[in-house]
Amino acid sequence: QVQLVESGGGLVQSGGSLRLSCAVSGFTLDDYDIGWFRQAPGNEREGISCIDRRVDFTYYVDSVKGRFTISRDDAENTVYLQMNSLKPEDTAVYYCSTVFCSGAYMLRTPRAPWGQGTQVTVSS
Repeated sequence: QVQLVESGGGLVQSGGSLRLSCAVSGFTLDDYDIGWFRQAPGNEREGISCIDRRVDFTYYVDSVKGRFTISRDDAENTVYLQMNSLKPEDTAVYYCSTVFCSGAYMLRTPRAPWGQGTQVTVSS
């Protein structure tokens, strides 16, 4: 069964850090680009970062550039999102998915339905 399971969210104060994990199963991680998305209440889900399968490209939306870092450990079948200098506007449910990732944009290419996501709440 193909699955991507997000974890690592929580409640943190403004300026704090969290590291999210995306654990994949049912397929070989190193065959796929992986991206992170987030959805805040009342907003559409947006793609915020991705990493390609050869680790040649990473992409970040402007609002997280310089604060978030995406990485992958194919041996562990896991993709990470290190989030530093968190702001209240980063509060959202965070999801991961297979994507097409270039240095300029990302496009979801789903291998599985959305997971449950992981909640990130940043207090001011």
